[in-house]
Amino acid sequence: MRALLGVLACSLTVLSVHGLYSASDDVIELNPSNFNREVLQSDSLWLIEFYAPWCGHCKNLVPEWKKAATALKGIVKVGAVDADQHNSLGGQYGVRGFPTIKVFGANKNKPEDYQGGRTSQAIVDAALNSLRSLVKDRLGGKTGGSDHGRQSGGGPGNKKDVVELTDDNFDRTVLGSDDVWLVEFFAPWCGHCKNLEPEWTAAATEIKDQTKGKVKLGAVDATVHQGLASRYGIRGFPTIKVFRKGEEPEDYQGGRTRSDIVARALDLFSDNVPAPELQEILNEDTLKKVCEDYQLCIVAVLPHILDTGASGRNGYLDVMKMMAEKYKKKMWGWLWTEAGAQMELEASLGIGGFGYPAMAAINARKMKFALLKGSFSETGIHEFLRELSVGRGSTATVGGGALPKINTVEPWDGKDGVLPVEDDIDLSDVDLDDLGKDEL
Repeated sequence: MRALLGVLACSLTVLSVHGLYSASDDVIELNPSNFNREVLQSDSLWLIEFYAPWCGHCKNLVPEWKKAATALKGIVKVGAVDADQHNSLGGQYGVRGFPTIKVFGANKNKPEDYQGGRTSQAIVDAALNSLRSLVKDRLGGKTGGSDHGRQSGGGPGNKKDVVELTDDNFDRTVLGSDDVWLVEFFAPWCGHCKNLEPEWTAAATEIKDQTKGKVKLGAVDATVHQGLASRYGIRGFPTIKVFRKGEEPEDYQGGRTRSDIVARALDLFSDNVPAPELQEILNEDTLKKVCEDYQLCIVAVLPHILDTGASGRNGYLDVMKMMAEKYKKKMWGWLWTEAGAQMELEASLGIGGFGYPAMAAINARKMKFALLKGSFSETGIHEFLRELSVGRGSTATVGGGALPKINTVEPWDGKDGVLPVEDDIDLSDVDLDDLGKDEL
């Protein structure tokens, strides 16, 4: 039984284990450091699998994916991204479930979703069809993948994408911004600074494209703007610092190549993305969209508004929002409903027997769920989710083996509950003396 629970937990949770492929395979392991160089700047057609090491379907795909990679060697490149470890890459390409396979053809910045089967033969057939289309496009004069890659930052980049920062504009531009900034403090005479300049410029253009401008690169001539250099304790050149709103700047510890800088920027971008929205379950579409689009959906059943009032309910919602922020890098959706509003959902999850509030984590692809057994608090929920994340949570099958029927309800208006008003009872015709008598 214990072994069975371990297997079920693995199917539900995010488990940190080694990748599914090795250097001896013909499958090329990709990550934020080499993705631009290997894929976006490549003239080759790529089939890329985004996977999670704990995912059962991903493990089943491994032998077929390896076989396809060997068959296509020298013809089409076959790669794999551990999107659990490198979630910035998965998020960049809209990966919501595992395994997700994408075809990077002529337009490398807009890969196509692979729609074929999961056998090596189906994968090879789809690859050759995509290759035939790519060659036909080139024959017709359409641009290939490498040209698009250079335009999107694979080449020298655009110097305008590196923002010139000064004593006058630094506070307004950097400290007052909601975006993340990587700022280089340089000296024009510094040889290392001159070597960094083309890498910094190319990285700035690529990062601008990949983060939609949410991570920016700037440069300060520290020999001119000595006030800034003094404020941030600049002692050598180049010095790179990371600025995030409301936080103390930190020293950049990464490498000095474009790919190194881009990889760090994408990690910062992932850290800085907003937490997923906490949604009330108002209809069937709400539950389906969140639970089917995300790896896990976290569902809370909160006490009736008459039991807690608005302040009590908002307290529970605030705890959920804090935890959604804490776990925002996971591909999880967050939902809540009022006790009694979705009785079939409660029944399918076994909620209600130990009181409200209650919480469940659902894997809609496996139709498995785990229940919060501890307190509905920041500490209790964190422990619950942390246990799931390391594969220690026990799971059960969703009642009926499918998401239950959901009632359409009105959204909570944010106010306290109001007791229903009942009609007054006229007691004038009731003989109160008879109420205590037993009827034979």
